[in-house]
Amino acid sequence: MSGFVADIKPILRLFLAERRRALLFGAALSAATVTAGIALLGFSGWFITATSLAGLSAAAAVTFDVFAPSAGIRLLAIVRTVARYGERLATHDATLGVLAALRERLFRGFAEPGVARALSHRPARLLFRLTADIDALDSLYLRILVPAAVAIGAALAASVVLGLMHPLFGLCFGLFLVGAGIGLPWIAGRAARSHARRRAHGIEALRSRTIDFVAGQTDLLMAGRLAAQRSAIAEADSYAANADDRLNRVETGLTFGFGLVSTFLLTASLLAVAALAETTTITAPVAALGLLVAFAAVEPFAALRRGALELGRTLLAAKRIAPRLAAADATQPLASPQPGYAFSLAAVTAFHENSAVPALEDIDLTLQQGERLAVIGSSGAGKSSLLALLSHELSARTGSVAAMGATLLTQRTELFEDSLRGNLALANPDASEARLREALAAAGLLADVEAMPRGMDTPLGEGGLGLSGGQSRRLALARLFLRDTPLWLLDEPTEGLDGATARDVLQRISKMATGRSLVIATHIRREAAIADRIAVIEGGRIAEISRRGETAFEKALDRLRPD
Repeated sequence: MSGFVADIKPILRLFLAERRRALLFGAALSAATVTAGIALLGFSGWFITATSLAGLSAAAAVTFDVFAPSAGIRLLAIVRTVARYGERLATHDATLGVLAALRERLFRGFAEPGVARALSHRPARLLFRLTADIDALDSLYLRILVPAAVAIGAALAASVVLGLMHPLFGLCFGLFLVGAGIGLPWIAGRAARSHARRRAHGIEALRSRTIDFVAGQTDLLMAGRLAAQRSAIAEADSYAANADDRLNRVETGLTFGFGLVSTFLLTASLLAVAALAETTTITAPVAALGLLVAFAAVEPFAALRRGALELGRTLLAAKRIAPRLAAADATQPLASPQPGYAFSLAAVTAFHENSAVPALEDIDLTLQQGERLAVIGSSGAGKSSLLALLSHELSARTGSVAAMGATLLTQRTELFEDSLRGNLALANPDASEARLREALAAAGLLADVEAMPRGMDTPLGEGGLGLSGGQSRRLALARLFLRDTPLWLLDEPTEGLDGATARDVLQRISKMATGRSLVIATHIRREAAIADRIAVIEGGRIAEISRRGETAFEKALDRLRPD
């Protein structure tokens, strides 16, 4: 139960924070709909029975008032219709608004340092969280919380009405209806929870394997694994279908159970009102009212069937999403280094996710403002991990990290199917036209852009299709120049470029970095040559630090790949 509360709490908090009034108003309209429906059915039964009995006597027929009850019935019918329409609008609009806010908040949470890098290896998981898991949460309000509250309220109202006929009758009816009406869905929900989770896992596996099949069909064909991937997709589909079959069985059992309970309750109510009418405790019209009120009070509990079956899926979605929301709420401001320093690392040890081997171990390193540091080492030694630590994409398990605001230029340029302007503005959405052109000019790309038919509005294809490798790198460089941060982190900035382009890019970086601090992870001599210091990293540890002018500095350069 504590785990259930912990998972649901941040979701409910967000629900209430976003649309508290709309959600409560929708719940009130839902209660009004059910209450009006019960009253309409009971009052109509009373009116029909009373009218029939009045017709047996000429004197009673003359004195019987048919207008007031008719007006009351019509009023209840109008109230029920309007309340149902308003309830649909209010509850669904509020729920969709909350889900939209939740999806945006979750997306922003996934864009936090560290999380984005981890999810980049599992894009299907990110897609599933933003779509299926968010959509599953609409059941929490629409099919679980509101129906349960309304059903209990209807049972209490019916108990009061029946209690006016006879207290014991009302008490027994209410206790049995609430106990059975809530108990059956709860039992069914527990029985369906594991199957609902299996179905969610099966659908997620089906989607991710299908995405892998479509995106990687060339590699799968080359490896002769197309048939195996199709089998994996069919296996996931069969797994989800089996879970669906189990859920259908649980639903059938729940429907049958509700049928038995309803039959028993209505039979008992019929016998009770008949006995009360026989002893003249109540009249025949009142007996009809009581029977129909009992019949109508059972109906709201039937709405809990779907919520009970989706309870497992909803709880799984909440369990997956809640930690990300809780982490976002608990985000702490980053520590700033001492004046005059770009960053300061003291006895830092850090691990990548699900790794028992430290990526960085016992790192002590500082960088003064305006200073340039090259980090060299073999592949896997920890160069990129150090940049991830400084950009706060990798968290330190021990030690202290204090760093100024940083911009990371990774080896791979991420471009999107958008205009060139849109791709450039990602770095600074508020940048003016003049500022964008300055960044392009500084990166050496402005002439190429002006030669394009639509200039900066030229559309790019998926992954930046339409630009050469050098142009893509220069566009990434322009993004870097648009980021006004005091610390730039460059991960092999000229890798894959020809010598002339690489030297031009480095010259432009060096010029634009005046007054800023640079950290360059590299294995190429030309990139390390612009640094003031070189740090050699081996096995996640700093093995050596040398400064320009020292013999060790030149030896470190000689270890690197020549231009």
